[in-house]
Amino acid sequence: MSAHVFSNTGVMLNRSIRHVTRSMDTIITVTIMPIAFMLLFRYVFGGAIQSNTDNYTNYLMPGILLIAIASGISYTGFRLFNDMQSGIFERFHSMPIARSSVLWGHVLTSLVSNAISVVVIIIVGLLMGFRSSAGVLAWLAIAGILILFTLALTWVAMIAGLAASTTDGATAFSYPLIFLPFLSSAFVPTATMPGPVKAFAENQPVTSIVNTLRALLEQQPVGNGIWTAVAWCAGILIVAYLFAMRTYRRKIA
Repeated sequence: MSAHVFSNTGVMLNRSIRHVTRSMDTIITVTIMPIAFMLLFRYVFGGAIQSNTDNYTNYLMPGILLIAIASGISYTGFRLFNDMQSGIFERFHSMPIARSSVLWGHVLTSLVSNAISVVVIIIVGLLMGFRSSAGVLAWLAIAGILILFTLALTWVAMIAGLAASTTDGATAFSYPLIFLPFLSSAFVPTATMPGPVKAFAENQPVTSIVNTLRALLEQQPVGNGIWTAVAWCAGILIVAYLFAMRTYRRKIA
């Protein structure tokens, strides 16, 4: 049975990837905005921001990567919504395939497309002066956290794509997610923020994830922060997955 599910998911992944490659403007759009933010903060605001670091591009990189992923998953919700509206799901369900493979095809496509965006942004960051002393194990940990973060937000996108009644509704959910890094330690230390903003920034998921990624990139001790970051990502992933599957079952019932 598991081999059947994996085979069906592979077919759905191949289908979704073909759609992405035929519309590369989506990946280009996803990467342009985070790169624009990186250029803006590095070359316009960087001189006025006290980040207590000699390389502000290094400081920016974790938050920029999270913004790119939050932006990218909006297209996942958009693609899923279009599939729901086109009636292709009903056609798939009339075939002898695992029903969960339809959603997992979109989820894995999100991982692939966001991985491409992350690589492009890191390359641009290197041209801007980004440098990391992280070893192989640290980079593997960074990749693992980014994958977990992508999966968590992708399943949030699944809920939006399944439940929305319009295209705007399927993508609008991503705007608060893109804005969240601005209320975190992604661009400035939380210590520089006024009281209520600081309290929110220090107790929301992006700050713990950004701090962990930054420590890993700079080969600094991560302490318990890495478990806080993983717990946030895993918690969001589990809750979003359960809600998405519940919504999916209602839709196909």
